[in-house]
Amino acid sequence: MSIGEICNRETVFTTKDSSIIQAAQLMREQHVGDLVVVEEKAGRRIPVGILTDRDLVIEILAKNVDMNAVTVGDVMSSELLTARESDGLYETLQRMRAKGVRRVPVVDAGGALAGIVSADDLLDRRLGDIQRQSKEVCVGLTDVNKARGDKEIDELSQLETRMRSLEQHM
Repeated sequence: MSIGEICNRETVFTTKDSSIIQAAQLMREQHVGDLVVVEEKAGRRIPVGILTDRDLVIEILAKNVDMNAVTVGDVMSSELLTARESDGLYETLQRMRAKGVRRVPVVDAGGALAGIVSADDLLDRRLGDIQRQSKEVCVGLTDVNKARGDKEIDELSQLETRMRSLEQHM
């Protein structure tokens, strides 16, 4: 599965020259914790940075900076990690962990903004895959148990029951 298949295509974006107040209002209106900062090039939106709610708190509010005196470009993280639509989930998650980021803009083959993906999106997807695989194993073990009547398989079947119970509590 590729990042392009699971990323959020409704990406909220802004430009470097937007005011911090405009950016904060846009985050509030759209109920998001980040804005992808883009530059328009030949009618395409190319990601050049990202502004997070944490950036606003750490760089503006905590330092008592005059919000009217700075722009998004002054505060945004410009060392931007992006993922291509064709990148794999695991590969992208590893790159995010290595860089210590939780959100990554997704770009198309031409480098234009195509979406955004978060670490939580990737972990939720991976957890779902693991749950499906464990169910398949448990069902297979139950079938083998019925066919063989083996004591060890009875114990594994009991383990399956416990796993289902744990799964319900997740």
